[in-house]
Amino acid sequence: MPADEARRPHGVGRLLWIFRALQARNYRLYFGGQSLSFIGTWMQRMALNWWVYRVTHSALALGWLGFAGQIPALLLAPLAGALVDRWDRQRLLMMTQTLAMLQAFVLAWLVLADIATLGQVVVLSVVLGVINAIDMPTRQALIVDLVDQPEALGNALALNSIMTNGARLVGPTMAGLMIVSVGEGRCFLLNGLSYLAILAAIGAMRLPSRPAAPPRGPILVEAHAGVRYAWGFAPIRAILLLVSAATLLGMPYQVLLPVFATDILHGDAHTLGVLTAASGVGAIIGALYMASRDSVLGLGRVLVLSTCLFGLGLVGLSLARHDLVAMLTLVGASGGMMVLTTASNTVLQTIVDEEQRGRVMSFYTMAFMGTAPLGSLVAGGVATQIGAPQTVRIGGVGCLIGALVFARYLPALREMVRPIYTNRGLIQTATLPTQAAIESYLHGHH
Repeated sequence: MPADEARRPHGVGRLLWIFRALQARNYRLYFGGQSLSFIGTWMQRMALNWWVYRVTHSALALGWLGFAGQIPALLLAPLAGALVDRWDRQRLLMMTQTLAMLQAFVLAWLVLADIATLGQVVVLSVVLGVINAIDMPTRQALIVDLVDQPEALGNALALNSIMTNGARLVGPTMAGLMIVSVGEGRCFLLNGLSYLAILAAIGAMRLPSRPAAPPRGPILVEAHAGVRYAWGFAPIRAILLLVSAATLLGMPYQVLLPVFATDILHGDAHTLGVLTAASGVGAIIGALYMASRDSVLGLGRVLVLSTCLFGLGLVGLSLARHDLVAMLTLVGASGGMMVLTTASNTVLQTIVDEEQRGRVMSFYTMAFMGTAPLGSLVAGGVATQIGAPQTVRIGGVGCLIGALVFARYLPALREMVRPIYTNRGLIQTATLPTQAAIESYLHGHH
């Protein structure tokens, strides 16, 4: 048996080690509050897609909805990142979450009063997209302040993925049941109420005060400096391009799921909920894998393999004509995408300079969310012409090509990152936990 395998903890000890970032009080508060809030968020996403498709019966309308909700992340990313680096992250997060809550209440009122129009829904999606363009890099950059030890950062990011996709599993299932029984409006109302949990958690956090920042220049100058920094360092540039390609080509499958549920699988809102839940299961499996890792070393290969899994899952989905087959392919596709996004986030957070963290995280948001609206819009139009299955298949093949290109340059990228890992002590300490480390952790936990 290899030495590393002999040192790997098993059973309860391994399970507790996977959730080790929860030892930090601030992160526990964030994890609990955001978990409840994300359930509401996923309920709203699923119910909104269903409302639009029920009203329009148009794949193109679903594409426009995705475009409207996510295009602000593409347009505002550099400015949003500069704001995150300039302002207090805790207060900024409180502001964005409050605004998102108000957006959900307005949407609920319009739908429950039966006066909602497609135009109003699209405008509200744009409003939420602007809020998210600032909220997402704020949340990503704040994670570093919520954990007690820097080495717990990767674990906290993986637990974030588990939290998001646990909600992705529960939220759409609840939404599917509620849509059939009480309609979409109640889903939007519950989402608004769910924000109270994260607002209470943010208010209860006790974060260390940061030293005074040096004098700031104009925000446009800072934004431009962030662009130069991210584009000028090849590993950051390559990771952002890989995530962008996977999101642009592959993620539009999400807005086409109502088409698969109704036209391909001949189901209803419950079928859509089951398919979305299957995506959540795959994502949780991928996030658990990332949380179980004890080192940032080897994540380059993980990026390649996860992108390949995502692409293969999409090709499988395009060929599925039965519920079970579609569910299994979605588990694989979403698991691959989750590992890709979590691994890329971990590497970026590890190698970035602290004063540039907010801006790089905004570019990550742009890669992960900002390119999705373009893909959603194009996919909606293409699906109208050639069908949803063929559209998803093309995206899957594109992801496979992107993985091969990234693999071609991976050895050179590793050599550029290695000095950073050495300077930050990650190569010496980034090993599997010894039994003594596990026993020390368990003693502190109890």
